[in-house]
Amino acid sequence: MALFTYKAIDTSGKAVLGRIDAANVFDLEQRLSRMGLDLVNGAQSAQRTRLIGGGKVTRQELINFCFHLEQLSSAGVPIVEGLTDLRESVENPRFREVISGLIESIEGGDSVSQALADFPEVFSRVFISLVRSGEQTGRLSEVLRSLTESLKWEDELAAQTKKLMMYPAFVGSIVVLVTFFLMTYLVPQMTGFLRNMGQAIPLQTRILVAVSDFFVAYWWAIMAAPFVLWFGIKFAARSYPSIEYAIDGYKLRAPLIGPILRKITLSRFASSFAMMYSSGITVLDAIRSCEEIVGNKPLENALRVAGQQIAEGKNLTAAFQDVELFPPLVIRMLRIGENTGGLDTALLNVSYFYNREVRESIGKVQAMIEPALTLVLGAILGWVMLAVLGPVYDTISQMKF
Repeated sequence: MALFTYKAIDTSGKAVLGRIDAANVFDLEQRLSRMGLDLVNGAQSAQRTRLIGGGKVTRQELINFCFHLEQLSSAGVPIVEGLTDLRESVENPRFREVISGLIESIEGGDSVSQALADFPEVFSRVFISLVRSGEQTGRLSEVLRSLTESLKWEDELAAQTKKLMMYPAFVGSIVVLVTFFLMTYLVPQMTGFLRNMGQAIPLQTRILVAVSDFFVAYWWAIMAAPFVLWFGIKFAARSYPSIEYAIDGYKLRAPLIGPILRKITLSRFASSFAMMYSSGITVLDAIRSCEEIVGNKPLENALRVAGQQIAEGKNLTAAFQDVELFPPLVIRMLRIGENTGGLDTALLNVSYFYNREVRESIGKVQAMIEPALTLVLGAILGWVMLAVLGPVYDTISQMKF
């Protein structure tokens, strides 16, 4: 099939622009008709890119997708009928096209997992593997329920991570803006007055004037430096795997934030591993899939080494213990899961403990950041006041009345 760019009219008369896979123009017209659209014109696209202006499929939409299919599957509704019903209620044009593609593929004889695999930018490899496992074991509704809960957990985890990063970023920005105002506007206004006093300027005042002059002369470089540094690090990490590995390792060791990020990463691993294992996916396949979702190179490498050792005959607990990167809680739960046969339950307990600790840690860090940044701002203001008012006070004290 080729990718066609089209212009169509919906039932309300509104023009719709988009892209969709089709065999030819006639097939394009038929596919759009099933979506409730009337084709105006269409042409084959040279590149397989995303929908113009359509955006991406959000996690919330995937949650609704899994929940909807799980409910209909449990009720015995055919999957194509369920997808057709879901397509009518989807507002995102991109996702509506994806669902239409799924319907076409399934009606053409593909399984659900094969249809999902046609859209790797929407459905991850773990998602597709779990659905394939559910099809093979006859537990598709249970897998969809697990995916719904997993996506809800990921959404909550993303919100917690954003909450952790946004608050200090906001307060830190305020401190930076206040400092910038002091150095580029207030201090230069006072500098001329201090120099006209005709007395020796103290060391702290000379340092303040020098810093202010630097801000005034190179304000553009100071403003550009964070962006240049950020994009420079991103480029270096993409170009040199060793740099990316070092950066990810530092993230886990960073003060305050590092332990929280480690718990978030391990919680993601434990939850995903438990879900895949309970769905019938083998331990080795689950570990390989987890390598792609932990989002941290040292942990990804540790999982790869552990998987190799397990493939060579070592038991799960010993393999994870040998890589020396997983904390005692994970090792202990793996041992309990192996001994009792409830590996998925043990790992879900790991995820529960870490999720609770992440929420508590985020609250503690936020409680520490506010007074810390207040102290930084107070120290800057105190330095400015001391450097500016000190010479003024000395001059006044020397005056004879």
